[in-house]
Amino acid sequence: QVQLVEFGGGLVQPGGSLRLSCAASGTNFANYALAWYRQAPGKERESVAIITSGGSSNYADSVKGRFTISRDNYKSMVYLQMNSLKPEDTAVYYCNARPYDRSWQEYWGQGTQVTVFS
Repeated sequence: QVQLVEFGGGLVQPGGSLRLSCAASGTNFANYALAWYRQAPGKERESVAIITSGGSSNYADSVKGRFTISRDNYKSMVYLQMNSLKPEDTAVYYCNARPYDRSWQEYWGQGTQVTVFS
């Protein structure tokens, strides 16, 4: 059974940092790009960052220079280092596994809450 489990969310003051982790299991995630999405209350889910199995990454403009995505293919882990957090970063953050073969299933974690408040 394929599972994505996020952890590391929490409460932080503006300007602070958090590191999200996502543990992937149940398949060979070298065949997947791994990504972080977020959804704030009343808003649609949006892409935050994505990283290929080769290590190439892309970021939403709103987080460029503040967030860093990384992955450990041996451990089947993906991380999101979030620095200089702002109140508008408050959201539920989801881990996503997107297969290179689009006929395969895409997977989502259950989400972890990040709240930035002063």
